[in-house]
Amino acid sequence: MSIWDKLTGRKSSSSSSSSTQTPANTPADTFQPTPFDPQEAQDVSSFLTGQTFADPSQLHPLAGLNQQTLDYLSLEDSALSDLPGSQSALPSRGWSDDLCYGTGVTYLTALTVGGAWGLQEGLRRSAAQPPKLRLNSVLNAVTRRGPFLGNSAGVIAMVYNGFNSFIGHMRGKHDSANSIAAGALSGMIFKSTRGVRPMMISGGIVATVAGAWAVTRKALF
Repeated sequence: MSIWDKLTGRKSSSSSSSSTQTPANTPADTFQPTPFDPQEAQDVSSFLTGQTFADPSQLHPLAGLNQQTLDYLSLEDSALSDLPGSQSALPSRGWSDDLCYGTGVTYLTALTVGGAWGLQEGLRRSAAQPPKLRLNSVLNAVTRRGPFLGNSAGVIAMVYNGFNSFIGHMRGKHDSANSIAAGALSGMIFKSTRGVRPMMISGGIVATVAGAWAVTRKALF
């Protein structure tokens, strides 16, 4: 290498030739992929039934868990109410069951009675009319009387069950006095917008029905 090459920083031809020859010494890639044979491919069933998965049920997230030791799966569905006099025709776990059962049974009963009332009224008013007009009159009367009586009784039953459960919780027992008081309050609230006299009449009617139900329940259950 000359002095001029050192000053200018140019490399000699020998070093450049040696650097160009070094990549020739790297080893070549000799990997050969195995050809795919469709005859040897496995489907899902053969893969799951192989030795790797001896029991496919073990793939479930809860496999191997002892359900007897999982306390959070044990729900207290059979814990009935322990208040004296709380048991009726159906097992009750508290005020929620009484609300559902009482309101549902009362609504369906009143709906049926209202439908029968509408049927009788429609047949009586359309006695001398043609069949089509008579059928129309009967349907109008049934759909007018049935929902009216069912909805009214359902609202009263909801309020009644709320009062009855609250009074029973405060007194620590369920008896006829609770039912009569709850019935009177429910009836008065239902007619509270009509004046004092309709309130007293409605409260007396509902209290009488509630008292009759309480006596019947005590005698039969």
